[in-house]
Amino acid sequence: MKSKTKLHELREKAEGDLVLREKELAEQLFALRLQKVTGQLEKSSKVREAKREMARVLTVLREKRQAG
Repeated sequence: MKSKTKLHELREKAEGDLVLREKELAEQLFALRLQKVTGQLEKSSKVREAKREMARVLTVLREKRQAG
């Protein structure tokens, strides 16, 4: 998992990059949830981190779309 992305770094990215990052995080979150269910996940905090990162990306995407 990548390190935490700061909000100002996300705001600098283009909308297309954010959509791509959203898809990557969705896939990563799915894989983490699957690992958690099967008992293979060592750090359950990774799920929480991925969810928060997804929320950051979605927030910035919503801001960009509302701005025009």
